[in-house]
Amino acid sequence: MSHIAKIELEILSLEDLKSACKILGFNFIESQKTYQWYGRWVGDSPLPEGIALEDLGKCDHAIRIQDCAYEIGIVKRGSKYILLWDSWHTGGLEQKIGKDAGILKQAYTIERIKREAKRNKYQVREIRNDQSVRLVLRV
Repeated sequence: MSHIAKIELEILSLEDLKSACKILGFNFIESQKTYQWYGRWVGDSPLPEGIALEDLGKCDHAIRIQDCAYEIGIVKRGSKYILLWDSWHTGGLEQKIGKDAGILKQAYTIERIKREAKRNKYQVREIRNDQSVRLVLRV
């Protein structure tokens, strides 16, 4: 069954997304034009906003994750990117990227903050424990 969902995160920087993927052990596949999903729409959930049926499975880049049958499609929308994935449990993605892609969203956000902080001449220290990540910025 197919449940294509949009990950609620606007990607402003492919470099930060690539860094997040590397940290998580995911493969960022540049210029891959399709992503793996169930392969056909079964109509049991709404399509993501702004995505037409004929666009399912198409992308500009993709994220491949070891031991997952499905991939994440990276789709350009203007100057930003959106992430699409088939969230059906047999694809294996949710176990790796977290509920609502929380693990991937957190990793991207951390990389984005670190890059912007360094660009603005802040020193960045990352402190991790089992439950959280804390970024300390200093002038």
